[in-house]
Amino acid sequence: MSEFIYGKNTVIEMLKSGHHIEEIFLTEQVLKNTPNLNELIKKAKIKYETIDRKSLDELAKGNHQGIVAKIKPFNYYEVSDILSEAKKKNELPFIVILDGLEDPHNLGAILRTADCCGVHGVIIPKNRSVSLNATVAKLSTGAISYVKVAKVTNLTNTIKELKKQGLWIIGSDMETSVDYRRMEAKEPIAIVIGSEGKGISRLVKENCDVLVKLPMKGHITSLNASVATSVILYEVLNQRCPL
Repeated sequence: MSEFIYGKNTVIEMLKSGHHIEEIFLTEQVLKNTPNLNELIKKAKIKYETIDRKSLDELAKGNHQGIVAKIKPFNYYEVSDILSEAKKKNELPFIVILDGLEDPHNLGAILRTADCCGVHGVIIPKNRSVSLNATVAKLSTGAISYVKVAKVTNLTNTIKELKKQGLWIIGSDMETSVDYRRMEAKEPIAIVIGSEGKGISRLVKENCDVLVKLPMKGHITSLNASVATSVILYEVLNQRCPL
């Protein structure tokens, strides 16, 4: 079943990445005023149709910026593909595991940061979790095309397998006393982020090698899941690529 994605940057990045696009719908103004988009469409030999904004409103449930693309469903990868990505780049594995994340806005933002920080892949559970969709694509501003996402049946078993592969599992949890800046990020690692309301589930938490927290100095006791993830991912990048 096909899906619709929308927004200039999202569609352009989809075109650049080679993701299969079945057809593009856009306004005459966008086609005229975005030369690089016109060139990418011609190069990819993709069918397109110019329509009015009202018709685009019926296809997209958001700010489409005058362009909507009909695409095949997003691909999911195997965990082995993510590990192979690290090996191909001759880098220590750097993975993000999302335990029960439900908000597509958070997933999209996390994929964007993951791409910026050099994460080799993101793992999500098949049940009780947000999946890849148009909203995620929009919020990721194209990162959905570059960051491998694996969907697994059992997170706990996946974590155990990653441990066998030599990865150190680091969970984010506000109940611990370990500051995230004290974590060791120069090893093969997987960062575990919990759901927006409940955090990391009990079994997943028990299988983490270490739990870290972000210090809170103000009145608010927690950060948005995508913001907290960004802080931790950039700490990993800071340790692996110091000034």
